[in-house]
Amino acid sequence: MSQQVALVTDSTAYLEPAEADRLGIVVIPLQVVVGDRTLDDGTQIDTAGVATALKEWAPVSTSRPAPQRFAEAYEEAASRGATGVVSVHLSGMLSGTVESARLAAREASIPVEVVDSRSLAMGLGFPVLAAAAAASRGASRTEIATAATACAQATHSYFYVDTLEYLRRGGRIGAAASLLGSALAIKPLLHITDGTIAPLEKVRTSARALARLEDLAIRAAGTHPVDIAVHHLSASPRAHTLADHLTTRIPTVSTLRIVEVGPVLGVHAGPGLLGVTLTPALPPPASA
Repeated sequence: MSQQVALVTDSTAYLEPAEADRLGIVVIPLQVVVGDRTLDDGTQIDTAGVATALKEWAPVSTSRPAPQRFAEAYEEAASRGATGVVSVHLSGMLSGTVESARLAAREASIPVEVVDSRSLAMGLGFPVLAAAAAASRGASRTEIATAATACAQATHSYFYVDTLEYLRRGGRIGAAASLLGSALAIKPLLHITDGTIAPLEKVRTSARALARLEDLAIRAAGTHPVDIAVHHLSASPRAHTLADHLTTRIPTVSTLRIVEVGPVLGVHAGPGLLGVTLTPALPPPASA
């Protein structure tokens, strides 16, 4: 990894900690607020803790990181000799995280390029990995940010949720609110478009919804090499089944990872989430 340009993202990218460490990516946690406690996403609370709080109807919400946390990360990068930072984050339509990063960037002692992925989960993670691949090849700060943006624009994300109730509670339902009136009679398929969560299709049964999710992924894959992430929350068997089907039906799969989403997305999606994110196959980082 080039030390000239540092990379920063947030915890909703759902990169494995070992992978982030190996690639030199600094991860800033969002917060989960349970009652009067504010906890760092993934380290001070896990998905099991969120699931328990939701089932008990405890007050649960999420919060963006304070600008100070980004400022500290940027200054730490500068102290290690970085000449610039590329900071890639979840959609500004879903969280104020990217705005916190921008506020910190204005006061940073080195130039910081902030990229709004207009997505979340591996819709954010893949652009971060694209930035890491560019950085490993010695690309400039602008080139690295461009690589992240291009990857984000080429990425497609589709999600199934058992219920819209958690999205409604968290206020992240956006255009999908149109589905609430028939929520008891349908299994909603959603996608990320224009940086927000929007309804895609209404399906009558969970079995049909999962089959349709598979079909959507196959159509989005096309005929070119793709990297795929299958997301889930407390739905590991279904995620592995979906991953097996996609590997069989998409001959151009370059890599496929199964990712259990963390507490922040869990608060808003609830148990049973299943999703697929696809992006054109990323080049591997250059060898050290």
